[in-house]
Amino acid sequence: MTSRSNLIVRFAEPTDYSVLFKLIQGLAEYEKLSHAVTGNALELKEHLFGSHRYVEAILAESAGKAVGFALFFHNYSTFLTKPGIYLEDLFVLPEYRRKGIGKALLTKVAQIAVERDCGRLEWSVLDWNESAQEFYRSMGASILDDWRICRVTEDALTQLGSFERIHN
Repeated sequence: MTSRSNLIVRFAEPTDYSVLFKLIQGLAEYEKLSHAVTGNALELKEHLFGSHRYVEAILAESAGKAVGFALFFHNYSTFLTKPGIYLEDLFVLPEYRRKGIGKALLTKVAQIAVERDCGRLEWSVLDWNESAQEFYRSMGASILDDWRICRVTEDALTQLGSFERIHN
């Protein structure tokens, strides 16, 4: 379906926001999390290209069609005293998998991390996604069993944000 010769991996541009959002919806569908997509393409565009850029994205195109993406942002390691990159999402359309596209996307993000003198590149993987875990290990990643993700969202986030005012 694709070959490395017709694969283009590039930074997303402002005109890519709607196709990028469709790929995000494809990722959510694959992960059986479509119900969790509450944002929209215009918010994504603002966060990618607005006055305050929260995230960056890379698109993979094969024969002119967007077939995958990587979305990432900077974090910071206090132990290394260096910036890092957190890869929020890496996704390739199912019919384009096992063709080197995921590897090309991950390699590009790693190159960006090296160019920016980052101390690390990290991301999360679902515990049931064995094929992704195998792929990441083959790319040199370690999967940390001793760390857990903590998350506060929606009402709980609002409540936590107002905790100090309530208890002072």
